[in-house]
Amino acid sequence: MKMTEIRQLKSDELHAELDRLRRHLFDLRSQAVTEKLADSSQLRKTKADIARIFTAMNERGEQNIEQRQYHMEAVATHRKGKKKS
Repeated sequence: MKMTEIRQLKSDELHAELDRLRRHLFDLRSQAVTEKLADSSQLRKTKADIARIFTAMNERGEQNIEQRQYHMEAVATHRKGKKKS
């Protein structure tokens, strides 16, 4: 993902993309441990995309990024729980 594309995203979209990339990085790390990772350069590329998103958020002056991520994750988990009922 290029920086120009990232800068065009809204704040909520940035947080959603950051969450998606973190999950993808976790999956890649799991594949690397089990030796099923076909392209090891994906790890570096995903980390770079995460860093670009943090850079864009810092440029916008966003604060408490980690807290907002945890809050969004908790809300999503809570909504999933309500749908199951």
